[in-house]
Amino acid sequence: MAGTGGWVLGVDSGGSGVRVSLARADGTARSAPVSSKRPAVVAERGIDADSLLDEVLPAARELMRAAGAEELAAAAVGAAGMATLGDDLRAVLPGALREAFGVRALALAADAVTAYAGALGMRPGVVVAAGTGMIALGTGLDDSGWRRADGWGHLLGDAGGGAWIGRAGLDSALRAHDGRPGGSAALLERAEALFGPVHELPGQLYPRPDRPAVLASFAPAVGRCAAADPVAADILRQAARHILETAAAVRPVTATANGSCRTALTGGLFKMGEPLLGPLRELAPEVFPEAEFVPADGDPLLGALRIAGALASGTLSLPEDPALLHVPMHVHPHSQM
Repeated sequence: MAGTGGWVLGVDSGGSGVRVSLARADGTARSAPVSSKRPAVVAERGIDADSLLDEVLPAARELMRAAGAEELAAAAVGAAGMATLGDDLRAVLPGALREAFGVRALALAADAVTAYAGALGMRPGVVVAAGTGMIALGTGLDDSGWRRADGWGHLLGDAGGGAWIGRAGLDSALRAHDGRPGGSAALLERAEALFGPVHELPGQLYPRPDRPAVLASFAPAVGRCAAADPVAADILRQAARHILETAAAVRPVTATANGSCRTALTGGLFKMGEPLLGPLRELAPEVFPEAEFVPADGDPLLGALRIAGALASGTLSLPEDPALLHVPMHVHPHSQM
């Protein structure tokens, strides 16, 4: 395999499991992903490299057999928590992937970076990744590197994300239950349909380790109520403002030629559709007037494949960063794949 035609590996690791795919470095072919619903274990050293490799290595071997690939030119691993919990991955993965597949170039990225690459590729701009949580990344592909805002988790931030919307909706349901101002009878009805009597909700919620996901599970109910319920509509309007403020905070210092900033929205939260996208469009001229909204090209797994392909061809232009995009293994300029 010579030049950019070699095969590369992309890995997307998150709280819901691990997905693995192969692609040609030049983007001319891509395998269907192999998915596991078992997430990598988080242990004393953060994300446990061995548990991630237990999912990745068999899946990669299966894909390589199907593609007739004997080795991999490059790999990119995107993982939730890479920035703060990735020490074991950084220590173990370079040697393990080189030994297993002959990988000569490797990138280890935060999932927000692979979301960025999946949405915009190697172009400057801003990407908002919103699901249970919410984070925005921006770059001008220059010496200023990455700009990041929020992504601080449901207790300290993630303003406008799924858990934030769900918590605000449940707060309004409990206000209606108590007879306090700001309550919503519609959201109270939805909450009791989903969780049972709301006075039992603290006992259901507080002991659970997956509290953010439970809160976010109520966000779709807020979206369904928004058309007829002003309280739900106001929650989504506040969420839209938070999202736009976070996106505006990371816009590159250098904008595009016409003064606008290419901006993509990605993640499961935006599947809510018009109840959230409507307020975003309405508030954007006030909060983030430079935003030029463009459709996201694809998801974080596509982003990992794009980063790996750019590594293999020596064209990676996204800024390297010790926490967000660590590249411990580079291809030498004249090496053969």
